[in-house]
Amino acid sequence: MGEAFLFPSDEWVKEFCRRLNENKAYEEAAKEWEGDFLFIVTPDGGLDREYVFYVDLWHGKCRKAELIKSREEKKTAYIFEGPYSNWKKLIQGQLDPIIAIMTRKFKLTGDMPKVVRSAKAAKELVLTASKVPTQFK
Repeated sequence: MGEAFLFPSDEWVKEFCRRLNENKAYEEAAKEWEGDFLFIVTPDGGLDREYVFYVDLWHGKCRKAELIKSREEKKTAYIFEGPYSNWKKLIQGQLDPIIAIMTRKFKLTGDMPKVVRSAKAAKELVLTASKVPTQFK
C-alpha cells in the first residue's frame, strides 16, 4: 500500500488535495462549484483536541489545503464539522456525506441547498478521501 498518512494531519489533507486534483469524476461533478471550507474534526475517542483543515475548492479543483491552528484563523463560505469517530467512518466509506448531514452526524454551515444540489461532488470528495492511505490516531 505504501505510505499511510496520519489523520488528522497537514500531510493527510495535502495528499487529499493532490488526489482530488487527479479525480476526473470530481472535476466534472464540481465544475460549477465555488467555495472554500473549514473541515473541523472535534475531539472524541482517541482525539484530545480539535483539528481544523482549510480546503479551497474551485471549479472542480482543490486550490489549497492545509491544517490551520483554529477555526478563527480563516473565514470560509462553508464549515463541515463533526466528531473524530464520524470522520473515521466517513473516510472509511461507511457514511454518506449528505445523509450524515441530514442525520446530524455532521454539521454544515453555509448554503445548504447548493450543497444538496452538489451531492455528486460531495460523494466524490468522500470517495477521494477514502482512497488516501490513512492511519488513524
